[in-house]
Amino acid sequence: MEDPLSASLAATLQSARLSRDLSVNALADRSGVSRAMIGKIERGEAQPTAVLLGRLSGALGLTLSELVARAEGSTGDLLRRAADQPTWTDPATGYRRRAISPATEGPLELVEVELPPGAEVSYPADAYIFKYQQIWVLEGNLHFREGDHLHQLSTGDCLQLGAPAPCTFINPAQDPCRYLVALVKGR
Repeated sequence: MEDPLSASLAATLQSARLSRDLSVNALADRSGVSRAMIGKIERGEAQPTAVLLGRLSGALGLTLSELVARAEGSTGDLLRRAADQPTWTDPATGYRRRAISPATEGPLELVEVELPPGAEVSYPADAYIFKYQQIWVLEGNLHFREGDHLHQLSTGDCLQLGAPAPCTFINPAQDPCRYLVALVKGR
């Protein structure tokens, strides 16, 4: 593992799986991630990508932000200062995700993402079952594929996502794209 957060994510994933009384096989079936990969992640032998974390957190009934907050042990504070907002970088794409919201049990989460030029990150529909989302482009251009529909977004555009569908975030430009994702967990 390259950093303490990655090591803590491994332990947090295993703890979340065990607290739900799920075997590795059951989590693999729910998430579409192989048993071997789940084992490697939990043992700290592989650093998970954004796609894998999205699949695993969705299968565990957690958002990616909740998973990261648990890994940091930073739950319950009502204020999260800028310096304390955890940032996680996908080792495969360079996608950088910053959890802005305080790590509470509340239904709202704000996440800032920077997508490098040419990067593409896909999530299965299962990653969207537990929440409603809006995407607000802060800087740059974002192509967002939601099922069969492609949304071409520019700075200032805001998109409300529809029913859960496979989604892909694409930065078609030569400059990074920054966007804010507002998540409201479904009840």
